[in-house]
Amino acid sequence: LALVLLVFVFSDILAHESGLLTVVVMGTVLGNLNVPRLKDILYFKESLSVLLISILFILLAANINMSDLLLLQDIRCLWLFLVVILILRPLGVFLSTSNAGLSVREKIFISWVGPRGIVAAGIASLFGIRLLGEVPNAEYITPLVFMIVLGTVLLNATTAKPLARLLKVTLDASNGVLIIGAHKAARLIARYLQDNNRHVVLVDSSESNIEDSEREGLEAFQANIFSQTLEDQFELLDMGYLLALTSSVDVNRYAIRKYDKIFGEKGSFRLITPNEMKGGQEDRPQSGIFSYYDDFINISEVARDFPNIFEMDLHSKEHLKQMVEEMAGIPKSVPLFIKYSDGFIDTIPADLESLDVSEGDKLVYLGKRLEIMPERTTKVSEPA
Repeated sequence: LALVLLVFVFSDILAHESGLLTVVVMGTVLGNLNVPRLKDILYFKESLSVLLISILFILLAANINMSDLLLLQDIRCLWLFLVVILILRPLGVFLSTSNAGLSVREKIFISWVGPRGIVAAGIASLFGIRLLGEVPNAEYITPLVFMIVLGTVLLNATTAKPLARLLKVTLDASNGVLIIGAHKAARLIARYLQDNNRHVVLVDSSESNIEDSEREGLEAFQANIFSQTLEDQFELLDMGYLLALTSSVDVNRYAIRKYDKIFGEKGSFRLITPNEMKGGQEDRPQSGIFSYYDDFINISEVARDFPNIFEMDLHSKEHLKQMVEEMAGIPKSVPLFIKYSDGFIDTIPADLESLDVSEGDKLVYLGKRLEIMPERTTKVSEPA
């Protein structure tokens, strides 16, 4: 920040009004360099921009007197406001997004919520002061622009959500799944979720795992979880859950920490370690997954020997607890999820009492078909 200010001032001394151009060029160069922790710099810039823009709005608005606001009582000011939001703004949006691949409904929504902010207010204040006394009605410029800024902000803030619902451009509930690790077991789980209408993205540093995933029709990206630009390679907007399924405990824990702000505690899960399995229920991590009886080695062996996923009918919470306990003693079966009668798929938590299981729900498990109740077990996934 200090360097940017120094460059701005030095450039402005050499050539008047050249400071802005200089810092823009500096930003362009910086963005194309391999700068460490560039993402942190961008976050800092965004936070600083909000603060500076807020201060600038206060300073610009302080130049408006009550007499200036009284000028807006003219009915022509209202007509100008309507022309801006109903004609000029939509016209600009439709022209600038003609080749953007957006639908008409999306363009209408952007036209309605498109901001009119600090640039317009700043230029209007500058021109209003310079033209005052030289051009007729120049005193209208600044209050008119601030009226449009304030009016559009208030109007958009109160009507954006209802309009989005009316135009059907709202984002559906985030139920996509980001899986860290693309080994065989992870691919089986991903394919099951994908078959149940979940958007699944696999991330792995192994080229062979990524090739196998793509060969099986899964969306996969070769990347390092420690990369600062990992989230730039794919869209996270519809991702609601994170499954860290790698063989490394450190990688799994790091993934949980890294994406904690995106997925939260109730959306981030990882494989637990053998040491964590030894503790009681109160000692088990809340982010653990797959009933707390299976680590990476066991799941990998099951996926290798019995690469199938089954669904077993459940009829009560007690039945679920019984099945999970019995499967803990079966080395070739791994409980994965609970699939409710409405199609919603949930993880198996440490405390089974927190689940509301009823007739029609299913226990999803990987491995050997159970002989406990074969008539109530359905095969739903197998190797591609």
